[in-house]
Amino acid sequence: MMIAERIQGLIHLMEEGRGARWLRIATLVLAVIALAVVYDSLCYRNFLAPEAMDAAQVARNLAEGRGYSTDCIRPFSLYLIKKHNQAGQTPDMLATNRADFARVNTPHPDLANAPVYPTVLAGFLKVWTPEWRVQTRKPFWSEGGSFLRYEPEFLIAILNQLLLVAVVLLTFLLARQLFDWHVAWLAALLTLGSDVLWKFSVSGLSTMLLLVIFLALAVCLTKIEAAARQELGDSRRLFLLALAAGAVTALGFLTRYSFGWLIVPVVVFLALYGGPRRLGMAVAAFLAFSFLVSPWIARNLAVSGTYFGTAGYAVVEGTFAFPGTRLLQSISPDLTSAYWLMPYERKFLENIRYLFQGELPRLGGWLGILFFVGLMIGFRNVAARRLRYFVMLSLGIFIIVQALGRTQLSFNSPEINSENLLVLLTPLVCIFGVVCFLTLVDQMAVPSVGVRFGVIGLLVLLGCQPLLATLLPPRPSPVNYPPYFPPDIQKVSGWMRPNELMMSDIPWAVAWYGDRQCTWTTINSQYTFFQLNDWVKPVQGLYLTLNLMDGKLFSDCLQGGVDSWNNFVFKTLVANQLPEGFPLQHFPLETLPSGMFLTDRARW
Repeated sequence: MMIAERIQGLIHLMEEGRGARWLRIATLVLAVIALAVVYDSLCYRNFLAPEAMDAAQVARNLAEGRGYSTDCIRPFSLYLIKKHNQAGQTPDMLATNRADFARVNTPHPDLANAPVYPTVLAGFLKVWTPEWRVQTRKPFWSEGGSFLRYEPEFLIAILNQLLLVAVVLLTFLLARQLFDWHVAWLAALLTLGSDVLWKFSVSGLSTMLLLVIFLALAVCLTKIEAAARQELGDSRRLFLLALAAGAVTALGFLTRYSFGWLIVPVVVFLALYGGPRRLGMAVAAFLAFSFLVSPWIARNLAVSGTYFGTAGYAVVEGTFAFPGTRLLQSISPDLTSAYWLMPYERKFLENIRYLFQGELPRLGGWLGILFFVGLMIGFRNVAARRLRYFVMLSLGIFIIVQALGRTQLSFNSPEINSENLLVLLTPLVCIFGVVCFLTLVDQMAVPSVGVRFGVIGLLVLLGCQPLLATLLPPRPSPVNYPPYFPPDIQKVSGWMRPNELMMSDIPWAVAWYGDRQCTWTTINSQYTFFQLNDWVKPVQGLYLTLNLMDGKLFSDCLQGGVDSWNNFVFKTLVANQLPEGFPLQHFPLETLPSGMFLTDRARW
């Protein structure tokens, strides 16, 4: 009898008591895990974005005690550091190349990445150290003796997918705080079913961490607005929340520099809706932001004499003065054109047209239409109405910053890149889009509850359709080849000593997969190459891949100039002719599927 009563009590607990809640939570957790397993099994791909490999190799250097340094060296970074270190030196010292002004004979300081995401990755890799060598025999990492997946990248994807779960939870909490349970569950479900967020989760970019920070900022501002409106009288709590808002914005800035512009809508929001002491709260948020970002800016000034390193020149990249990646590949650029307004005006007008015709209409997919309509709805909830203004200000800031900061990275991968700031609005698109949709459904003459759920199910199906299409065949290979083939990259990198300098058209991949110091190919194969080779550090290995070798025969190779790298490859492969005096004359007898390798001596 006692056993029967216990069983009956357990059943009651699981159906109606506290156990029912935990059972639902466990079911949801298992469903999310199952979705992640299915996605990673069918749709996972190795890193494609150069920024992902760049941040990951900086993280490995941090985890292995080499400081905040990089093995992916941009010639422009050499220029900035060398120019800064030469300031104030004597003419005799400047006339020699014995002094390491560019800091390339020691761990080279990284000037491209904000510090938070590499630091998070470093801590993760320190706790869960992967196998750095490419696996060609172990199941899952290889198939039939051929490389398939790179273990460190897969582990980083798992970390980002945990952050995706945090994004879904924060979306639920924010929607519940602003509206009700129905909006919260539906917005969280649509956020979880967002195809673009799943693609970012396996890309290796800092976007998922930035999404967590952005949603935490929205939650913080909502709490400030609610507390100020209710006139609780606890000014100390309000100022602490304002400081937290500034600190969270600073954390986002230290994750991605462009995010720092959100301090403008944060200050405006607090100045409008911060209660009786709103101006003081706005100042407090700005001071907290400035206090936290100042040490890193001071570090950049001490290292390179610039506030944001090479990342601060993103607005110059892509102008007619420095098209493509010309600036970052320059070792002695003429920056006089950077002080004129015309290049930026033209760049902004070109990119803003693309944003309004391409990226904005795609924002949130089907929900994007409802989102823009939802921004115009007169909400009865004051907090939602006021947060809407913050969202609109953030959207405007993102459009301007993304248009001016757009570089070749966005052209190479139009959607999945670190310059895509609009994707940060995806959870808010889901929230306001769902509110608009449910408002329309409430105004419909729905004959029954079943039909209502059917209409809602149709919205979920349309919102998750891109993810469902991604899961269906045909599916691409996990290997992003061309141009990245990790076994070849590790092979040629293994021929080099750790203190030797390589040059490549994919230096981020050599630094990440090969763990070797590698500089980006200079603007040309003659003057600027020898300028780096003779006056900075000798280049002892040149690895050119299909990223460069797939150039067009006539426009890139024949008309690209006699000293262009495309012409260099064409003459080397077709005419078997290297430029006179070129220091790298040896190449392996074995054929590399991914490209060509030249070095100063036989190393194989």
